[in-house]
Amino acid sequence: MRQDLTHILRWIAPGSRVLDLGCGSGEFLALLRESRQVRGTGIEIDEASITNAIGRGLNIVEQNLDEGLGNFPDQCFDTVVMAHALQAVHHPDRILDEMLRIGRESIVTFPNFGQWRCRLYLGARGRMPVSKFMPYSWYDTPNIHFCTVGDFEALCRDKGIRILARDFIGSPTGGSSRLASLWPNLFATTAIYHITR
Repeated sequence: MRQDLTHILRWIAPGSRVLDLGCGSGEFLALLRESRQVRGTGIEIDEASITNAIGRGLNIVEQNLDEGLGNFPDQCFDTVVMAHALQAVHHPDRILDEMLRIGRESIVTFPNFGQWRCRLYLGARGRMPVSKFMPYSWYDTPNIHFCTVGDFEALCRDKGIRILARDFIGSPTGGSSRLASLWPNLFATTAIYHITR
């Protein structure tokens, strides 16, 4: 399981109602069901992933996040999770509003494109970074909004979103580091935020 997902387990209350946006094959939802007894629902667009998630016995809705979440009423979930998908939607600011409309709290994780390796690669080579952590070229990447820790926190301030907690992964292999905690915009590879209104 990806390191960002194991970090956020502690922020999800046992027995709560959870919506996982871009849930993939449902591995995380299945873990939540087994370890936290959550009542979970996933949203996914990829048919093969949906089939795998349904095979796990999960409740999955086939839906494009870029079309909004208007089919869900206000505050119908305790927690809405979006892990490593915020940078791939067309309107991240709108999806954050929707997440906090339908959930009391939200958890967002995303790759930090301000991390020093990205900066060094771009500065030294003059090209968009390609690595094990970000294996796509600029023309075929699913990432359409390159966000840094500083960008995300500025957006939260502008939208009146309260940050309840934040955590950072400091290496491409998933380990945390003291440097990532002290200077996350420069040293974190992945940012993890627990937010509310």
